[in-house]
Amino acid sequence: MTTSRSFRFHTLDVFTTSRFGGNPLAVVPDADGLTSDEMQSIAREFNLSETTFVLPPQAGGTQRVRIFTPAAELPFAGHPTVGTALLLHGLTTPSSEQSRFVFEEGVGPVHVDVRCDRGSCFAELQVAQPVEVRPVLLDITELAALVSVTPADIDRNAPAPCAASVGLPFLVLPLTDVAALGRAGLDNTRWAATLRGTWAPQIYLYVLQDGREGSNVRVRMFSPALGVVEDPATGSAAAAFAAFMASLAPDRSEQHWTISQGIELGRPSTLHARFARGTDGKANIFVGGHAVRISEGTLWL
Repeated sequence: MTTSRSFRFHTLDVFTTSRFGGNPLAVVPDADGLTSDEMQSIAREFNLSETTFVLPPQAGGTQRVRIFTPAAELPFAGHPTVGTALLLHGLTTPSSEQSRFVFEEGVGPVHVDVRCDRGSCFAELQVAQPVEVRPVLLDITELAALVSVTPADIDRNAPAPCAASVGLPFLVLPLTDVAALGRAGLDNTRWAATLRGTWAPQIYLYVLQDGREGSNVRVRMFSPALGVVEDPATGSAAAAFAAFMASLAPDRSEQHWTISQGIELGRPSTLHARFARGTDGKANIFVGGHAVRISEGTLWL
């Protein structure tokens, strides 16, 4: 006779302060005993952009965290890291105004600080890896067709399109305005022919809304390779964006962006990205936000 096993789970909406906004996340806070195949099956069952599994640490961190999309395991992702930290804070130290976690993820140790004020908690992660930037091999006409806009919709005054990563690579493409962003849509046939299997198959479209320091940024992200047609909030892409922008401004000591995403999906999200240079000149990259708990229950295996 087979003995069933049970595991508690929670769901949250991340990078929002309102229920049914932001990016949904499922968390299994005590996943010890689950196999990798079982984790992938559970992530596929939830069918959210990511599901996290919290395990005992192996390398001196506070927890080991594994992150799965419905299609694959990720070495790093922002909204799962932020959401998991906020959930664990609420489960373990709900009366504390501050918590610090060190998550052992595929990219290495990821530090996350949780700060609470009057019952509202904010989590901010620090990126574990330096930025890697590679050129884009597609020309402007090909890039425009890939996301169903015209070449004139690509902002020639912004930094040139590139591929950037701090753990998960994105093709970063600037558009001229919010109207162009709203018209955009992934051409799946072109994507399969040009980006599938490349280093950066994820596409991050952004609009600098006023061009000044600290300006709001509107973005969209498409990732069919990970089983996510469009994501309502992408912390790893915000981190790659901030790290790329920091690499272009070596004389700047710090900069902050407020990033809006998910508007077109009806799930408005707000992400806070920044860099701050240390005394060694290195740009430390941070991404943070809020989350709202939605549900909890039991998985039976």
